[in-house]
Amino acid sequence: MKFRPCIDLHQGRVKQIIGSTLKDHEPEALKENFVAENPPSYFANLFKRYNLMGGHVIMLGPGNQEAAAQALNAWPGGLQIGGGITVENAPYWLDQGASAVIVTSYVFKNGEIFWERLKELVERIGKTRLVLDLSCRRKGTHYYIVTDRWQRFTKTEISPGTLETLAGYCSEFLIHAADVEGKCEGIDKELVELLGKWTPIPTTYAGGASSIQDLYLVKELGQGRLDLTIGSALDIFGGSGVAFDEVVAFNRSQPSS
Repeated sequence: MKFRPCIDLHQGRVKQIIGSTLKDHEPEALKENFVAENPPSYFANLFKRYNLMGGHVIMLGPGNQEAAAQALNAWPGGLQIGGGITVENAPYWLDQGASAVIVTSYVFKNGEIFWERLKELVERIGKTRLVLDLSCRRKGTHYYIVTDRWQRFTKTEISPGTLETLAGYCSEFLIHAADVEGKCEGIDKELVELLGKWTPIPTTYAGGASSIQDLYLVKELGQGRLDLTIGSALDIFGGSGVAFDEVVAFNRSQPSS
């Protein structure tokens, strides 16, 4: 179990936002926790310096391609890339230095898994370089995968069967708890516990982390099977809950996998 870093890009800048406020039809609702003065390469180089592998660069909407390429070029093989990935552009992003591409919306159609596209992606780049983003939101008592920058519910529920089936097409899952993303009010404990029981492959949980204790809580509830991304609470992103030095020390204290 380890901490994984992130670089979230919006309008070409490194930002931390409250995920539930990202709405195409209501742009004025967007709430930003942090907007970086430093370029994406600064953060990529920082993560490289401390060997924080397996982090992700997420392009939240258009206008982020140049910034994303800058981050990937700064640390070839050290970061994954997501946001608007298709079978056509996936090879380009791998050539830019991404260790893997992260995909959600492209492999869904009318709320259902678009199996033809998923299989085509695997054929094109291989499952070892594909991460499926199964970010979700609660509806009633269940969690459903959401697409289009967490704005649109699909009909696909997070369940043991869903995870087992999709694990056959990718190397990892990335799962944001979109309802708590960016709020720094604590992780979604129920979701973390379920993922720890159900996931058959490496999985990174993101959303709500507010302190270094959340790393230990994810380790406990997730049975050591989930990694954790911390964004808005991290001091390098303007937060006050978690010091960057703390997550570096946490990773160094974990057994080698």
